[in-house]
Amino acid sequence: TAIENMIAAGAKTILITPSDAKAIVPSIKKARDKGVMVIAMDSPTEPMEASDALFSTDNHKAGVLIGRYAKASFGGKPAVIAALDLFPGHPVGIQRLAGFLEGFGIKKGDASIACMQDSYGDQAKGQTAMENCLQKNPAINLVYAINEPAAAGAYKALKAAGKEKNVLIVSVDGGCTGVRDVKTGKIGATAQQYPSRMAALGVE
Repeated sequence: TAIENMIAAGAKTILITPSDAKAIVPSIKKARDKGVMVIAMDSPTEPMEASDALFSTDNHKAGVLIGRYAKASFGGKPAVIAALDLFPGHPVGIQRLAGFLEGFGIKKGDASIACMQDSYGDQAKGQTAMENCLQKNPAINLVYAINEPAAAGAYKALKAAGKEKNVLIVSVDGGCTGVRDVKTGKIGATAQQYPSRMAALGVE
């Protein structure tokens, strides 16, 4: 609807962050068929060629960096991992998680991954996901969260269970609240990205 309204209003360029990489493609095609340039921000369309351009941070690399940080923090100590992902099929979630596993030096299905849950990048859902993981395995000592709201939810669940001091939480994004959560020790570390730079490049 937003795309149709923009076309009707005479927009020559549309910048969009797709939340569903496939479902948005027909709407983008309608815009492009009418000569409107469509630039994807942060998340690619599927197929990627459905948009004229993509400005995105390297989500895989962000995952690799935070995975390496977690590995170094554990210093050879056995990790029992909870992975709070985004939701099935989302390219950002796939890239960040794959990067984290690579950075930590393990593959999907590794025995050290005690629990995998979808958080939808949301604090309340992240808290529920973490509660489910703790029920499954109370020995979890490392949490990978897709973003800082999910990480904040995980921290809340861990605090309620009296486990927040013994669990390392790592995340991706580097938003203001997330950085504060690193400063106060709720999150061990986050891989910071710069969405304002993406938007500036898209507008340029």
